[in-house]
Amino acid sequence: MTGTAPPLDEYLALFERHGGTEVGYLRDHFGRFVATRQRLLTNWTPPTGARLLDVGAHWLHQGLLYALDNLAVTALDVPATMEVPEVRALAAAHAIELLPNIDLEHPHALAAIADDTFDLVLLTEVIEHLAFNPVAMWREIYRVMKPGARIVVTTPNYYALRASLRRWLRAPQRCGGGVPVDQILMLKTFGHHWKEYSRRELSDYFAMLSPDFRCMNFAYTQEYLPAIMKRRGARLLLALEAAIPPLRPDLYVEVELVRKDKGILVEPHW
Repeated sequence: MTGTAPPLDEYLALFERHGGTEVGYLRDHFGRFVATRQRLLTNWTPPTGARLLDVGAHWLHQGLLYALDNLAVTALDVPATMEVPEVRALAAAHAIELLPNIDLEHPHALAAIADDTFDLVLLTEVIEHLAFNPVAMWREIYRVMKPGARIVVTTPNYYALRASLRRWLRAPQRCGGGVPVDQILMLKTFGHHWKEYSRRELSDYFAMLSPDFRCMNFAYTQEYLPAIMKRRGARLLLALEAAIPPLRPDLYVEVELVRKDKGILVEPHW
């Protein structure tokens, strides 16, 4: 993998050659994709012939960065994105394997993947959307990971300053906690942040799943959305977040599969 990513305009052009993409989403999140990749590169050197599983790959906005670095990318997501003609054309041009799967709770598409296949798994801005018990999903992901492989997780920080401000502002309006009512009724389920985590909770999460997992290289990360700079009070907000890392809006962690001895130990029950 190289140390640099293409500029946004050049990256967008790769998608345009195959019919286009969700340009607004890519513009908003390109900084996050690049920063996540760069942070990973400071901690991990991919082995020759490395294979990557991108869980929740959307329109391949992130996976393509790794395909350009000659990693063999497999993208898992719902048919609504994986079966879009433009996505299929882009995937074919860059040798990205597409695994359409109706939902992550039952990742049947992974059944076609052999044990001990992947060196790296991306689960970025996904874990907060899982509104189901994820143990079956993790059993399959664990199965297809090689010993020594890593999972990269990014997710909103529950204790972020801006998230706390939103909660405080909602209280006088008697709006309750969690997902707002209008979003529950008006948006698709996978659009909600059903659960946002703290750093400690992420450590507990993977420790409960399996003693074979080890969390490492935690980081509190800054805002990547360009639009934030246009909001009132943005400079003060960003200055506070820069000075106090635990107030930053996002969490980053790498989870190493140190060994494959114990398996996924959690047994869900009613």
